[in-house]
Amino acid sequence: MDQTVGLGTGSRKLAIERLRDFIATSVDAALPGETPFTHLVLERVFPDDVYAAMLANMPATTDYRPMHGRAKGLDLADGTHTRVKIDLYPEYIRHLPPQKRAVWDVVGAALCSAAVRGAFVRRLAPALHRRFGSNYSKVGMYPVPVLTRDIPGYLIPPHPDTRWKGITVQLYLPPDHSITHVGTIFHQQLADGSLEKTKQMTFAPNTGYAFAVGTDTWHSADRIGPEVKTRDSILLTYFVDAGIVRFLRNRGKRFGNFVLSELRSILP
Repeated sequence: MDQTVGLGTGSRKLAIERLRDFIATSVDAALPGETPFTHLVLERVFPDDVYAAMLANMPATTDYRPMHGRAKGLDLADGTHTRVKIDLYPEYIRHLPPQKRAVWDVVGAALCSAAVRGAFVRRLAPALHRRFGSNYSKVGMYPVPVLTRDIPGYLIPPHPDTRWKGITVQLYLPPDHSITHVGTIFHQQLADGSLEKTKQMTFAPNTGYAFAVGTDTWHSADRIGPEVKTRDSILLTYFVDAGIVRFLRNRGKRFGNFVLSELRSILP
């Protein structure tokens, strides 16, 4: 992908469509897994040229903002945030330099496409059916693509994800295979309630995983050690968008986060 492809209206549309179709095809080709819960193992999520452009146009450290949720409270003793993020919506990336904005605009738009969402719903159909019933394919799913950066000290304890979420996807963005050991860990809950580490994803370039959120989808990340400079990835979360409460909540959170992001950009 030309690193300035998003600057022209016509070329932007073609770039989004090309990337959308490639990602959807990658999801359709993903390896299925059932242990310890239904999931997909994704490979070559992005075309090689797109992946190279993403790595070459990572936002600057000052472009990110703290990521809260479960990451809140995991800051270092000096107050350094161990996980930061930038939402890949047009209104969040508009302060990036033109070349970087062009790349992440196309990536964010492709990830938010109906075709990519449809591919995940199609491939995770059994797990979605168990949770939502036979009409699972008609349940609204609101995509939130977030570029995240973790640094040494970051960890996240085992958790199954909130029920506000319908599908969780993480796409790994390392430049090489030097930190394959920091991938997400999947756990099985035993009869006595304890958790057993069952599977660990490989933190390899242009790979990832996806699962439909359920009560059994326990996962975690071990504390990142000093051998890691940054652990970069995209969290693509599909929030359940069924009913007026969820509909308003999803859009209200997006607007509220945008306001906070804008305040942060203008305050010293």
